Amino acid sequence: MSTNNPTRTRPWQGIMVATPLPLRDDRTIDYDAYAKHVQDLIEAGCDGVVPNGSLGEYQTLTDEERARMVQVAVEAAGDGDRVMPGVAAYGSAESRRWAEQAAEAGAGSVLLLPPNGYRCDEAAVRAHYAEVAQVGLPIVAYNNPYDTKVDLSPALLAELHNEGSIVAVKEFTGDVRRAYEIAERAPGLDILVGADDVLLELGVAGAVGWIAGSPNMLPSCCVDLYRAAVSGDLETALPLYRELHPLLRWDSKPEFVQAIKLSMDVAGRHGGPTRPPRNPLSADDAAAVRAVTEKVLAGGLR
Repeated sequence: MSTNNPTRTRPWQGIMVATPLPLRDDRTIDYDAYAKHVQDLIEAGCDGVVPNGSLGEYQTLTDEERARMVQVAVEAAGDGDRVMPGVAAYGSAESRRWAEQAAEAGAGSVLLLPPNGYRCDEAAVRAHYAEVAQVGLPIVAYNNPYDTKVDLSPALLAELHNEGSIVAVKEFTGDVRRAYEIAERAPGLDILVGADDVLLELGVAGAVGWIAGSPNMLPSCCVDLYRAAVSGDLETALPLYRELHPLLRWDSKPEFVQAIKLSMDVAGRHGGPTRPPRNPLSADDAAAVRAVTEKVLAGGLR
């Protein structure tokens, strides 16, 4: 097993892989395949996993399936601090219940979107995070205004942090300038890379973690890339980043779930189908994903 990441001092730091939902052809969940995948990621040097996020198709899960995914992740990881379940829901009370379930399962932190049932104001965002924070698990805010239509601005993030509601933010906007403003407004708030195709830029800007999609396909080289990026080793990071970037940028596309699963299949890992309403990739997109994955693999990256 790979040695622990010496820069990781909190459960939400380091490479926390947003894991996909391993489905059989009949769209039932293969929990054994999921447990093996979690173990393989940690063996490769990743620090932990994020079940029940967007990549995990949480919106399609039954309550029983969603709870079991967390339980399987904690058991497979062997340490609850390596597991950060997504607890997003339409209602704040429902998100709180999922945070309670995560705590009962032994998870070390949770990932929480702002309310996404409507375009809410800042007062509602603050109340939402405060409600879930009462559970006591550290909360990583997930800023994805493209999907939620709610922007966790640097000023709002600073308020949430000062109120004790969040410990970190998964920053998905792609605007790397925000990292510097967040650091100015909330020096104690950890910034986590939220989109694979800005890893290097946010790593250089001071990110202390990566909620990542691409290690699902290529864990070892993604570990090398992350550690080089956050340590400022550009001699190692930049050529690797350039080589991987055609694949990394799929993480920021609407079809990222299907793309990552297909890329996993090409890499010899269990990707599999998605649940409706996510349809398979178009022929052109599938060919593009296959081509970039095969090119990276042909270069010897794993």
